[in-house]
Amino acid sequence: MSQAAKTYDPRRFETTVPYYSRYRLGYPDLLIRRVIAHLGLQPGDAVMDLGCGPGLLAIPFAKAGMTVTGIDPEPAMLDAAAAAARDAGVTLDLKAGSSFDMPAGIGPFKLVTMGRSFHWMDREATLKILDPLIAPGGGIALMHDHHTKTAENSWRRVLHDLANRYGRSESFHVQAREREDFRAHESVLMHSAFGHLERISVFVTVPRTADDIVGLAFSLSTTAPQKLGDRKDEFERELRAALAALSPDGRFEEIAEMTALIAVRE
Repeated sequence: MSQAAKTYDPRRFETTVPYYSRYRLGYPDLLIRRVIAHLGLQPGDAVMDLGCGPGLLAIPFAKAGMTVTGIDPEPAMLDAAAAAARDAGVTLDLKAGSSFDMPAGIGPFKLVTMGRSFHWMDREATLKILDPLIAPGGGIALMHDHHTKTAENSWRRVLHDLANRYGRSESFHVQAREREDFRAHESVLMHSAFGHLERISVFVTVPRTADDIVGLAFSLSTTAPQKLGDRKDEFERELRAALAALSPDGRFEEIAEMTALIAVRE
Protein backbone atom coordinates (compact mmCIF):
# COMPACT_ATOMS: atom_id res chain seq x y z
CA MET A 1 0.00 0.00 0.00
CA SER A 2 1.35 3.45 -0.92
CA GLN A 3 1.96 6.12 1.70
CA ALA A 4 -0.78 8.23 0.11
CA ALA A 5 -3.25 5.38 0.57
CA LYS A 6 -2.18 4.89 4.19
CA THR A 7 -2.71 8.56 5.04
CA TYR A 8 -5.88 9.04 2.98
CA ASP A 9 -8.63 10.77 4.98
CA PRO A 10 -11.87 11.34 3.04
CA ARG A 11 -13.06 13.91 5.62
CA ARG A 12 -9.83 15.93 5.63
CA PHE A 13 -11.53 19.03 4.24
CA GLU A 14 -14.77 18.79 6.22
CA THR A 15 -14.33 22.02 8.19
CA THR A 16 -12.77 23.97 5.30
CA VAL A 17 -16.03 24.08 3.33
CA PRO A 18 -17.27 27.50 4.57
CA TYR A 19 -13.93 29.05 3.62
CA TYR A 20 -12.84 27.20 0.48
CA SER A 21 -14.79 28.84 -2.34
CA ARG A 22 -14.79 32.23 -0.64
CA TYR A 23 -11.06 32.56 -0.01
CA ARG A 24 -9.27 30.25 -2.47
CA LEU A 25 -8.33 31.74 -5.81
CA GLY A 26 -10.72 30.86 -8.61
CA TYR A 27 -9.50 29.78 -12.02
CA PRO A 28 -9.62 32.59 -14.62
CA ASP A 29 -12.00 32.21 -17.54
CA LEU A 30 -9.06 32.79 -19.88
CA LEU A 31 -7.26 29.76 -18.45
CA ILE A 32 -10.40 27.61 -18.83
CA ARG A 33 -10.83 28.76 -22.45
CA ARG A 34 -7.21 28.02 -23.27
CA VAL A 35 -7.45 24.49 -21.83
CA ILE A 36 -10.61 23.88 -23.86
CA ALA A 37 -8.97 25.18 -27.03
CA HIS A 38 -5.76 23.22 -26.44
CA LEU A 39 -7.66 19.93 -26.20
CA GLY A 40 -10.16 20.83 -28.89
CA LEU A 41 -13.14 20.33 -26.60
CA GLN A 42 -16.60 20.92 -28.04
CA PRO A 43 -19.86 21.82 -26.25
CA GLY A 44 -21.30 18.69 -24.69
CA ASP A 45 -17.95 16.92 -24.28
CA ALA A 46 -17.67 14.97 -21.04
CA VAL A 47 -15.37 16.34 -18.34
CA MET A 48 -14.64 14.79 -14.94
CA ASP A 49 -13.44 17.01 -12.11
CA LEU A 50 -11.78 14.62 -9.66
CA GLY A 51 -11.70 16.10 -6.16
CA CYS A 52 -14.14 18.77 -7.26
CA GLY A 53 -14.58 20.45 -3.87
CA PRO A 54 -17.15 23.27 -4.07
CA GLY A 55 -16.96 23.39 -7.87
CA LEU A 56 -14.20 25.92 -8.57
CA LEU A 57 -13.32 24.02 -11.77
CA ALA A 58 -16.48 22.05 -12.45
CA ILE A 59 -18.67 25.14 -12.71
CA PRO A 60 -16.46 27.11 -15.18
CA PHE A 61 -16.26 24.08 -17.47
CA ALA A 62 -20.03 23.63 -17.25
CA LYS A 63 -20.50 27.32 -18.07
CA ALA A 64 -18.34 26.74 -21.15
CA GLY A 65 -20.79 24.09 -22.32
CA MET A 66 -19.15 20.90 -21.12
CA THR A 67 -21.04 18.01 -19.53
CA VAL A 68 -19.33 17.85 -16.14
CA THR A 69 -19.15 15.09 -13.55
CA GLY A 70 -17.77 16.22 -10.20
CA ILE A 71 -16.41 13.65 -7.76
CA ASP A 72 -15.46 14.32 -4.14
CA PRO A 73 -15.36 12.26 -0.92
CA GLU A 74 -16.62 15.09 1.33
CA PRO A 75 -20.44 15.33 1.44
CA ALA A 76 -20.39 18.97 2.50
CA MET A 77 -18.19 19.84 -0.49
CA LEU A 78 -20.69 18.16 -2.83
CA ASP A 79 -23.50 20.13 -1.19
CA ALA A 80 -21.54 23.35 -1.66
CA ALA A 81 -20.86 22.49 -5.32
CA ALA A 82 -24.56 21.77 -5.90
CA ALA A 83 -25.55 25.11 -4.35
CA ALA A 84 -22.92 27.01 -6.36
CA ALA A 85 -24.03 25.30 -9.57
CA ARG A 86 -27.63 26.34 -8.93
CA ASP A 87 -26.52 29.91 -8.33
CA ALA A 88 -24.49 29.82 -11.56
CA GLY A 89 -27.37 28.35 -13.55
CA VAL A 90 -25.51 25.22 -14.63
CA THR A 91 -25.96 21.49 -14.09
CA LEU A 92 -23.34 19.22 -12.55
CA ASP A 93 -23.49 15.45 -12.11
CA LEU A 94 -22.07 15.20 -8.59
CA LYS A 95 -20.98 11.85 -7.18
CA ALA A 96 -19.44 10.73 -3.91
CA GLY A 97 -16.06 9.10 -4.46
CA SER A 98 -12.36 9.67 -4.86
CA SER A 99 -9.29 8.33 -6.62
CA PHE A 100 -9.31 5.57 -3.99
CA ASP A 101 -13.01 4.83 -4.47
CA MET A 102 -14.00 5.72 -8.02
CA PRO A 103 -17.74 5.55 -8.75
CA ALA A 104 -18.78 2.72 -11.05
CA GLY A 105 -20.21 3.19 -14.51
CA ILE A 106 -18.59 6.53 -15.35
CA GLY A 107 -16.84 7.69 -18.50
CA PRO A 108 -15.52 7.98 -21.04
CA PHE A 109 -14.32 11.55 -20.56
CA LYS A 110 -12.58 13.88 -22.95
CA LEU A 111 -10.88 15.64 -20.04
CA VAL A 112 -10.18 14.88 -16.39
CA THR A 113 -9.32 17.90 -14.27
CA MET A 114 -7.77 17.92 -10.82
CA GLY A 115 -7.59 21.22 -9.00
CA ARG A 116 -5.00 21.28 -6.21
CA SER A 117 -5.77 17.62 -5.49
CA PHE A 118 -3.32 15.30 -7.29
CA HIS A 119 -0.81 15.41 -4.42
CA TRP A 120 -3.39 13.76 -2.12
CA MET A 121 -3.64 10.73 -4.37
CA ASP A 122 -1.66 7.59 -5.06
CA ARG A 123 -0.60 9.27 -8.27
CA GLU A 124 0.67 6.28 -10.25
CA ALA A 125 -2.38 4.18 -9.33
CA THR A 126 -4.75 7.05 -10.13
CA LEU A 127 -3.32 7.47 -13.63
CA LYS A 128 -3.75 3.75 -14.31
CA ILE A 129 -7.38 3.96 -13.17
CA LEU A 130 -8.00 7.00 -15.35
CA ASP A 131 -6.41 5.54 -18.49
CA PRO A 132 -9.46 3.49 -19.60
CA LEU A 133 -11.83 6.28 -18.54
CA ILE A 134 -10.30 8.89 -20.86
CA ALA A 135 -11.44 8.82 -24.49
CA PRO A 136 -8.97 8.76 -27.40
CA GLY A 137 -7.68 12.26 -27.94
CA GLY A 138 -8.53 13.23 -24.38
CA GLY A 139 -6.26 14.18 -21.55
CA ILE A 140 -5.67 15.30 -17.99
CA ALA A 141 -5.28 18.85 -16.67
CA LEU A 142 -3.70 19.42 -13.26
CA MET A 143 -4.78 22.90 -12.18
CA HIS A 144 -2.92 24.83 -9.52
CA ASP A 145 -1.70 28.22 -8.38
CA HIS A 146 1.97 29.15 -8.02
CA HIS A 147 3.32 32.18 -6.21
CA THR A 148 6.37 34.11 -7.29
CA LYS A 149 8.73 35.18 -4.52
CA THR A 150 7.99 38.90 -4.49
CA ALA A 151 7.30 41.59 -1.90
CA GLU A 152 3.59 41.52 -2.64
CA ASN A 153 3.41 37.87 -1.58
CA SER A 154 5.40 38.29 1.64
CA TRP A 155 2.26 37.66 3.69
CA ARG A 156 2.30 34.09 2.40
CA ARG A 157 5.65 33.49 4.13
CA VAL A 158 4.15 34.87 7.35
CA LEU A 159 1.27 32.41 7.00
CA HIS A 160 3.54 29.45 6.13
CA ASP A 161 5.94 30.11 8.99
CA LEU A 162 3.12 30.31 11.52
CA ALA A 163 1.41 27.25 10.04
CA ASN A 164 4.67 25.31 10.37
CA ARG A 165 4.76 26.15 14.09
CA TYR A 166 1.24 24.75 14.36
CA GLY A 167 2.12 21.47 12.66
CA ARG A 168 1.99 22.12 8.91
CA SER A 169 5.54 20.86 8.42
CA GLU A 170 4.58 17.52 9.98
CA SER A 171 1.94 16.73 7.35
CA PHE A 172 2.57 13.89 4.91
CA HIS A 173 2.44 15.88 1.69
CA VAL A 174 4.75 18.61 3.02
CA GLN A 175 7.30 16.08 4.27
CA ALA A 176 7.09 14.11 1.02
CA ARG A 177 8.45 17.07 -0.97
CA GLU A 178 11.56 17.11 1.22
CA ARG A 179 12.46 13.47 0.57
CA GLU A 180 15.36 12.67 -1.76
CA ASP A 181 13.17 10.21 -3.67
CA PHE A 182 10.29 12.66 -4.17
CA ARG A 183 8.99 12.76 -7.73
CA ALA A 184 7.29 15.85 -9.10
CA HIS A 185 3.93 15.58 -10.83
CA GLU A 186 5.70 16.09 -14.15
CA SER A 187 7.86 13.02 -13.57
CA VAL A 188 4.91 10.86 -12.56
CA LEU A 189 2.93 11.92 -15.63
CA MET A 190 5.84 11.45 -18.04
CA HIS A 191 6.20 7.85 -16.87
CA SER A 192 2.48 7.15 -17.34
CA ALA A 193 0.22 6.62 -20.34
CA PHE A 194 -0.14 10.43 -20.43
CA GLY A 195 3.48 11.28 -21.09
CA HIS A 196 3.19 14.30 -23.38
CA LEU A 197 3.09 17.45 -21.24
CA GLU A 198 2.44 21.11 -21.87
CA ARG A 199 1.77 23.92 -19.41
CA ILE A 200 -0.60 26.84 -19.80
CA SER A 201 -0.66 29.71 -17.34
CA VAL A 202 -2.38 33.00 -16.63
CA PHE A 203 -1.19 35.54 -14.06
CA VAL A 204 -3.61 37.27 -11.71
CA THR A 205 -3.31 39.92 -9.04
CA VAL A 206 -5.87 40.06 -6.25
CA PRO A 207 -6.27 42.49 -3.33
CA ARG A 208 -6.36 40.79 0.07
CA THR A 209 -7.32 41.83 3.58
CA ALA A 210 -6.35 40.26 6.88
CA ASP A 211 -9.81 38.66 6.99
CA ASP A 212 -9.15 37.12 3.57
CA ILE A 213 -5.83 35.68 4.70
CA VAL A 214 -7.32 34.21 7.87
CA GLY A 215 -10.11 32.69 5.76
CA LEU A 216 -7.55 31.29 3.33
CA ALA A 217 -5.68 29.70 6.22
CA PHE A 218 -8.86 27.98 7.41
CA SER A 219 -9.45 26.66 3.88
CA LEU A 220 -6.14 24.75 3.95
CA SER A 221 -6.04 21.19 5.22
CA THR A 222 -2.94 21.89 7.31
CA THR A 223 -4.59 24.79 9.17
CA ALA A 224 -8.22 23.74 8.92
CA PRO A 225 -10.36 24.35 11.99
CA GLN A 226 -10.54 20.60 12.69
CA LYS A 227 -6.76 20.35 12.42
CA LEU A 228 -6.14 23.28 14.77
CA GLY A 229 -8.78 22.15 17.25
CA ASP A 230 -8.74 24.17 20.46
CA ARG A 231 -5.73 26.15 19.14
CA LYS A 232 -7.80 27.77 16.37
CA ASP A 233 -8.40 31.06 18.21
CA GLU A 234 -4.77 31.28 19.31
CA PHE A 235 -3.62 30.66 15.72
CA GLU A 236 -5.91 33.38 14.41
CA ARG A 237 -4.70 35.89 17.01
CA GLU A 238 -1.05 35.20 16.15
CA LEU A 239 -1.73 35.41 12.43
CA ARG A 240 -3.59 38.70 12.71
CA ALA A 241 -0.82 40.17 14.87
CA ALA A 242 1.86 39.12 12.36
CA LEU A 243 -0.14 40.53 9.46
CA ALA A 244 -0.68 43.83 11.30
CA ALA A 245 3.07 44.11 11.82
CA LEU A 246 3.64 43.46 8.11
CA SER A 247 1.00 45.91 6.88
CA PRO A 248 -0.44 48.29 9.49
CA ASP A 249 -3.12 49.52 7.06
CA GLY A 250 -4.39 45.96 6.63
CA ARG A 251 -4.03 45.95 2.86
CA PHE A 252 -2.25 43.15 1.00
CA GLU A 253 -1.87 41.87 -2.53
CA GLU A 254 -1.58 38.39 -4.01
CA ILE A 255 0.22 37.74 -7.28
CA ALA A 256 -0.33 34.22 -8.57
CA GLU A 257 0.32 32.19 -11.66
CA MET A 258 -2.75 30.05 -12.30
CA THR A 259 -1.58 26.99 -14.20
CA ALA A 260 -2.87 24.00 -16.12
CA LEU A 261 -0.40 21.15 -16.61
CA ILE A 262 -1.93 19.25 -19.52
CA ALA A 263 -1.02 15.61 -20.11
CA VAL A 264 -2.08 13.57 -23.13
CA ARG A 265 -1.09 10.23 -24.60
CA GLU A 266 1.98 10.33 -26.81
